Amino acid sequence: MQADRLDVPLNRNRLWYRQPAAKWVQAIPIGNGKLGGMIFGKVAEEKIQLNEDSVWYGGPMERDNPDAPEHLAEIRRLLFAGRPEEAERLARMALTSSPKYFGPYQPLGDLNLYFAGHSAEADQYVRELDMDAGVARVQYRIGNVNYTRELFCSAVDDVMAVRLTCDQPGELTLSANLSRRPFDRGTVSIGSDAIAMTGQCGPDGIEYCAMLTAVSEGGRVQIIGDFVSVEEADSITLYIAAATTYRHEQPLEVCTRKIESAAAMTYTELRDRHVHDHRVLFRRMELRLGSDEAILERDRCSTDERLERIQEGEADHGLIEQFFQFGRYLLMASSRPGSLPANLQGIWNDNFTPSWESKYTININTEMNYWPAEVCNLAECHAPLFDLIDKMKASGRQTASQVYGARGFVAHHNTNLWGDTAMDGAILSSIIWPMGAAWLSLHLWEHYRFGLDRSFLAERVYPTLKEASEFFLDYLVEDSQGRLVTGPSLSPENRYRTEEGNHGVLCMGPSMDSQILHALFTGCIEAAEILNVDDTFRHQLQAARSRLPQPQIGKHGQIMEWSNDYDEPEPGHRHISHLFALHPGEQINARQTPEWAEAARRTLERRLANGGGHTGWSRAWIVNFWARLEDGEQAYEHLHALMAQSVLPNLFGNHPPFQIDANFGGTAAVAEMLLQSHGGELRLLPALPTAWAAGHIRGLRARGGFELDLEWAAGRLTRAILRSSSGSRCTVRSDQPLVVHKEGRPVETESPEAALYSFDTQAGGEYEILVTY
Repeated sequence: MQADRLDVPLNRNRLWYRQPAAKWVQAIPIGNGKLGGMIFGKVAEEKIQLNEDSVWYGGPMERDNPDAPEHLAEIRRLLFAGRPEEAERLARMALTSSPKYFGPYQPLGDLNLYFAGHSAEADQYVRELDMDAGVARVQYRIGNVNYTRELFCSAVDDVMAVRLTCDQPGELTLSANLSRRPFDRGTVSIGSDAIAMTGQCGPDGIEYCAMLTAVSEGGRVQIIGDFVSVEEADSITLYIAAATTYRHEQPLEVCTRKIESAAAMTYTELRDRHVHDHRVLFRRMELRLGSDEAILERDRCSTDERLERIQEGEADHGLIEQFFQFGRYLLMASSRPGSLPANLQGIWNDNFTPSWESKYTININTEMNYWPAEVCNLAECHAPLFDLIDKMKASGRQTASQVYGARGFVAHHNTNLWGDTAMDGAILSSIIWPMGAAWLSLHLWEHYRFGLDRSFLAERVYPTLKEASEFFLDYLVEDSQGRLVTGPSLSPENRYRTEEGNHGVLCMGPSMDSQILHALFTGCIEAAEILNVDDTFRHQLQAARSRLPQPQIGKHGQIMEWSNDYDEPEPGHRHISHLFALHPGEQINARQTPEWAEAARRTLERRLANGGGHTGWSRAWIVNFWARLEDGEQAYEHLHALMAQSVLPNLFGNHPPFQIDANFGGTAAVAEMLLQSHGGELRLLPALPTAWAAGHIRGLRARGGFELDLEWAAGRLTRAILRSSSGSRCTVRSDQPLVVHKEGRPVETESPEAALYSFDTQAGGEYEILVTY
């Protein structure tokens, strides 16, 4: 099966392959937030692996350890005394949950298509994903017949559509069924043209339904056994719908309504509705890192061939463009209003016992999934995470009270669709970490900072920040230096070595905790000031914040990971949690805290010198770190390493195995290299590498209610367009002299210090920023 792309017009947002997928990590993903599919593109016997976002094994559980409050003080005493082994022994018994784990996210099943008359070898084969339209396509020729398949998941109509056509009448004959979930209730026929597969995910789990129907032009459709059979058709449209009792009392009835509604339209109408909805989001942004001629030359190679060239050391700016947009595409496909958030694998999972249960791991991974949501102009896709945080509050209040005797709400390092907040698992280096709700709450604050929706701030952001903060006002304890520290806690998944040579996991006051709390308290204080509420509570937070440990510089010139300057048994560890204050936090700033910034640089250098960055998500975080340090060359080097070492043939990120956070973290990193808006100022092209000498990006969002287009040449900014949604005052940092115009007339700017340009904006106004030489 070979294809030649020389005669195909350039589509910079298209991934394509010359052959069917031989493995799951070569298949093409489609999705609408709730329903997802992986398309192999096989010719005679096709498989489309299906997922529905609420198909998790088991139901909600109460797992908090009732013995925790009795032993909490003793665990802290042992840790303060430098006796981590004794503290960990007691914590394992007194703090960990029962049962230890909750159930995994699981596949919905497979849609199997068996084509008659496809025994001969196909030629002119192409399998592709048009990210701009949100449509996957498979094309091939057998004999003198050309076959085409189009597949998409519509968020508007909540169905998957599979359109099968050929250029000769009556040449489509297939049988289709749904299969692969163990212990399901089997498949039943629904009328003369549909089948439904039903079952339950464990004894107390949700019940699910998947339905398939076929509509043909020409030929005939009938049900034989548990198959839909279509014979001698000119074209066929398959509709797939899924639902569970997580959202609906009667999933079968819901699936029936969805399919009847979709089938009442023509295929063209259904497709047009989907493409329009998709493009409203996708086309908000455009990235160009190379000329059309250069990209066209690269596009003569398939996507997997281009990736192989990157692995051999070649540069391919066009594939970086596509990787950036692929991250946006995946977020749109796995996280839409009304869906669950993107989990460790988005919504795509083919394993009934997936790695790490494909859950929401909230000590970095889930947060990284949503780093591109605001800056990359997909704010709506952030909404499912906010809904999950709301669901976590009831459980989190119970965990705070029963485990810690505290107010507010708390979560640990994992959660699920039920909003579970108990310690999850049996590995101490992960589970006794009470910072999950605090970090997640900052995503609501970031959503406000980008959009400045005061109602959202009052109704959803501030109550969440306040309740997360209340927990820590009760939980923090004073150390020997009079500081307020967390504990028992840990630096996620890492270990330390004491002077006596003992290894420890649990500790008091790990650096990441203090950095997260600085951000949480700061956000809550600022939100209260904006809303003019809770003066007394605000003063309590200010007092507590002033007593948090500040980032400390250790004996190697690094940011210390723990409150003591311990050595690490694994100095190249994948987690770099103690640089939270650099990214996504804002305490460490290349311009405003140069000593801390230099220590952060040293921390990265030591991690990397010892083999750090060996997982996809870790490497993506490293790119963001270098971008915050305004080092474009290092950022680009590690972005290239991410592509070369941690990206699978279908451009999925690789831990290994597949984890989607590398995709989202990589997309966010590209944006961070080109625009930063923390610290109260906009920084245009702060980490532009020399490899990207010329280009443009359109549609980036910035804190303060701004949207920007940037153009550059010869490695320097030439022009920017700034759109203001709320009329905030704008401050731009630039080492190049700037002038600002609105509707062709100069705008007065002030320079509070060198290289800063500050000016007022009007809501709905558009401003041109030009470089003067």
